Amino acid sequence: MARTAMPSFAHRLAASALVALGLVILSGLAQSPGAEAALDGQAAKERIEVDVSSRSVAVTSSFNGTEIIIFGTVENSRQESAESGYYDVVIVVEGAMSPIVARKKSNVGGLWVNTASIRFASLPIYYAIASTRPIDEIAEPQVLDANGIGFEHVPMSVASKTLTSGVSADEVKGYREAIVRLKRKDGLYVKDDYSVAFIGRSLFRATIELPANVPVGAVKARVYLVRAGEVLSEAKATVTLAREGFERLMYDFAHRQPLLYGLFCVALAVGAGLLASILFRKGGAH
Repeated sequence: MARTAMPSFAHRLAASALVALGLVILSGLAQSPGAEAALDGQAAKERIEVDVSSRSVAVTSSFNGTEIIIFGTVENSRQESAESGYYDVVIVVEGAMSPIVARKKSNVGGLWVNTASIRFASLPIYYAIASTRPIDEIAEPQVLDANGIGFEHVPMSVASKTLTSGVSADEVKGYREAIVRLKRKDGLYVKDDYSVAFIGRSLFRATIELPANVPVGAVKARVYLVRAGEVLSEAKATVTLAREGFERLMYDFAHRQPLLYGLFCVALAVGAGLLASILFRKGGAH
């Protein structure tokens, strides 16, 4: 029977020497200036971490708006000071998505009536932008559109039935602009340039005002770190607006027992009417 020859001591020694030589070469490459520069460049990649001053806001009958503070830090920051303007930060705060029907009025026979409409399947009810400077100076329209930054780039999904009805792109654009204009008038679409400030080489903060008519639910903040028109990093944070107290009790009652809630409202209205009638009757008797 043939036997497999065992490696000789000389062969084993040569193999060990080759392995050792390979380790020395790899070690030298890792310690070379080019490798160190590559490692330093990889380690110095900027990214942001963000948080909010309050993760939950109670909405009661006396709620008249509130403020939230969004703050964060730039990891591996390369700017020398807060005033250097090396980075730009853009914060986009969005409320819950909801459908909406936009209508167009025309003068027909001296009367202004609705003559056309378009339905958007979803768009943010609340939309706010805060930035270190005007967003059109920070990035190109393609970058803003890709990230949904700016009133011209608010995510508005048109209902499929509307698209098949032959509505042109210019008409859709006109409706979009009208919705943004009305939302801004109601204080639900807000833009605040120069409202994000660096307070150090890496720390930044901004104050976002939530109006009294902000919809209840999750309010999501998207924070972008931009340098020379390029988005370097993105981070997100969420604030929840929740009904509390009597407001929440009546809301749950109306949604869980709608029939009983309707009967309760009718009974309450009838009772208030009878009470007012009795009080006025007594007042007239005197």
